[in-house]
Amino acid sequence: MRRIITATVQNRSGVLNRITGMLQRRQFNIESISVGETETPGISKMTLVVDVSDSAKAEQLTKQLNKQIDVIKVSDITDKAIVARELALIKVASTAQLTNEIQGLVTPFRASIIDISKDSITIQVTGKQDKIEALISLLRPYGIKEIARTGVTAFLRGHQPQGQVTEINHFSV
Repeated sequence: MRRIITATVQNRSGVLNRITGMLQRRQFNIESISVGETETPGISKMTLVVDVSDSAKAEQLTKQLNKQIDVIKVSDITDKAIVARELALIKVASTAQLTNEIQGLVTPFRASIIDISKDSITIQVTGKQDKIEALISLLRPYGIKEIARTGVTAFLRGHQPQGQVTEINHFSV
């Protein structure tokens, strides 16, 4: 079961190492981690996408994260209304003749061509993971030379609905 965990942490040397070390020791599989500064100087936000076998393990994970030095707050936001995005850069083999075709392919995804050379095009796309996967799948026949992905970054929406939150709220626009 895939869980999205956010952690607010002190922006200090060794924090990421301690957290990933704890996850490794407890055999949690990390799908992605994104870390960046927040609006508060000295504070960073981590978004971890972790493969967890059941809800008891997910609860154990949040408790263990809360015990870590320099961790201020941990939240499992998987079942909440969230805003979640990922950035991907995709370099595709191309020729002058294929440039317009590839442009037409990426436009519906609201992706941008950010670099063109004589033998490749680099595309930038942001959005939900399934959107990025769909674009990558469409670009594969052209020959993908390189992909770089940030991993998911997420936080709670401004309004949390009362009661059961359905799967539709995951990674919503």
